[in-house]
Amino acid sequence: MTEYEWDKKLKIHTVGRDASNEDNHHYPYEPTPYVVLERLAESGYINVNTLLVDYGCGKGRVGFFLNDRLNCKTIGIEYDENIFEQAKSNNYSYKGDGCEFVCASAENYEIESADAFYFFNPFSINLLQAVIGKIVQSYYNSPRTMQLFFYYPSDEYVAYLMTVAELEFVDEIMCDDLFKGDNSRERILIFELV
Repeated sequence: MTEYEWDKKLKIHTVGRDASNEDNHHYPYEPTPYVVLERLAESGYINVNTLLVDYGCGKGRVGFFLNDRLNCKTIGIEYDENIFEQAKSNNYSYKGDGCEFVCASAENYEIESADAFYFFNPFSINLLQAVIGKIVQSYYNSPRTMQLFFYYPSDEYVAYLMTVAELEFVDEIMCDDLFKGDNSRERILIFELV
């Protein structure tokens, strides 16, 4: 199905890019392609028992898709109030159960029981470091297996993640065959805290 067909099926509006509030720390809204989300859903890493936090969730596509396909619970974190309002509107029209949205800066979001975290390059390396610090602290406060998913990771993200002692690289889901060209960033890197 096309991006528009998926949006129609889920009764949401997430297509398009929005750079209206882009700055040095927050990158533009750009949704993860549905074909990539299909591959993630088929990987077996996320299931009905998962509580996934989507950082920089934008209009909520990741949460709606994974909730629809896998019946997992999701929490979308979005700092841009206008885009957050669109996510809330989508949540109303989606009519599903299990998607929640929070308007907050990622580095200030307090993690409770989430065990999975999704990133599509939503912010600068400085903010990523703060967010990873919060995730690691949550792990120490309540030890559990936690998985982090990084779609289309930048070299800067990868270099940093490889230095975090608490993170273990476990797998990658290749997505380069889904698009024209040969782009090594078309993948989802998976790290765990265990």
